[in-house]
Amino acid sequence: MAKAKAGELLLTADDVRAAAKRISGAVERTPTRHSRTLSAIAGCEIFLKFENLQFTASFKERGALNKLLSLGAEEHRRGVVAMSAGNHAQGVAYHAGRLGVPATIVMPEGTPFNKIKHTKDFGARVLIDGATLSESFAHAQKIAAKEGLTFIHPYDDTAVMAGQGTVAFELLEDAPSLDVLVVPIGGGGLISGMATAAKAVKPAIEIFGVQACAYPSMYNVVRQAQLPCAGATLAEGIAVKDAGEITRKIVGALVRDILLVREDEIERAIAALLEIEKTVVEGAAAAAFAAVTANREQFAGKNVGIVLSGGNIDMRLLSNVILRELSREGRILSVVLEIEDRPGLLARIATLVGETGGNILEVSHNRMMTDMPAKSATLGMVIEARDNDHAKEIRERLEDAGRVERLTFQAPYCRRLRARRRRISCIRASKPSRLRRFPSPPAPGCAWAAEPVSCRTVLWPPPWRFAQTPSLCVRCRCRAVANRPPMTAPARRPRA
Repeated sequence: MAKAKAGELLLTADDVRAAAKRISGAVERTPTRHSRTLSAIAGCEIFLKFENLQFTASFKERGALNKLLSLGAEEHRRGVVAMSAGNHAQGVAYHAGRLGVPATIVMPEGTPFNKIKHTKDFGARVLIDGATLSESFAHAQKIAAKEGLTFIHPYDDTAVMAGQGTVAFELLEDAPSLDVLVVPIGGGGLISGMATAAKAVKPAIEIFGVQACAYPSMYNVVRQAQLPCAGATLAEGIAVKDAGEITRKIVGALVRDILLVREDEIERAIAALLEIEKTVVEGAAAAAFAAVTANREQFAGKNVGIVLSGGNIDMRLLSNVILRELSREGRILSVVLEIEDRPGLLARIATLVGETGGNILEVSHNRMMTDMPAKSATLGMVIEARDNDHAKEIRERLEDAGRVERLTFQAPYCRRLRARRRRISCIRASKPSRLRRFPSPPAPGCAWAAEPVSCRTVLWPPPWRFAQTPSLCVRCRCRAVANRPPMTAPARRPRA
């Protein structure tokens, strides 16, 4: 993409300065803090801008308020309409309600429940329409034309961008030594405003954008690539298929590069910010820190400013992210045991786990597996451990007392465990067709290969025997072959 000249851009630093004066006192002046621990992890000096501490828990209300204040009295009387997956909707709804402006918000299907609820609580009329943001956008445009409402674009509007750009002025005022800004990109409103402001204050500063691998819309524009924009992502706040027409010109002129981050990297960033900084962020906000840790060489030794753009994450989703990260770290493990169905055996196993210091979180006991002897049962346990070494100790104690025969998932495949644990636990070598559900060994030279994972199930009582799978790959989705020969089922006797 050809770089536009700074003089050709529709947004100027004076627009951002005017926005800063206009919204002063009506939005939070959020803090900027240096994080020693995250700096040690990332290999650079990390400065966090806590926009998740805004009243609506997102930077979006800056742009929404600036746009509302730029409208005339007649436009206020008729009302406004906006399209958003949540944060822009809440910003518009809150400040429109505060200013007495009627607001209609169109949200796509799949918007997190907490964002829908908060938007309604601010007094806006909420309409759920469209499977994607593009469909919701079209519906919002129809409503604006039909009812005479003013449409407030979530990112491709200079007044909105100017409001978002005020974040950069505050960030550089608090941390003037910054060398780099790392900013999440959806449609490009935040990074366009921040880049315009930051370059005016400090021309040598570098601006990096971040997008989720599933939605690289701005990356495609800048790099002239054709990566697909589809699928589920934890960073739904930046899951935008079409980059803005105005924002793409500003990004092309002022942004050095756009980095892509995977879903597992976003999850780890959310967990790290929660555990270390004790702050809750959504997937889009965590993407910037995820990009820094995934590209350590790019930022090594530099002073890096990161915008924590929002904290509106669904509590159920957050709990799932926490559990998955605990599993990755070996602090939660799952085992499936085939045991004799007789009194006292379950108590013996629980006692053994307790003696090693493990905490049993979940137990499932199933006698209905038709491919097992009638006097047997499967026992599934989810166990909490202190760390990976402690989890290994618990597994070894179970193995020493039992017989390892069948397969189960361990980290890093925790994301599939809960949904498939019960049906996978009944897999036996006599039914090789069902083994196709397992991931396969990575292709030679695969860059996404994970560490070797020992997948096993302990059978009680002794003697014991091991069966393991080779290294598994998170990215290659080829089929696995069990590392033991299938058993041949006995031939049926013909009927008389």
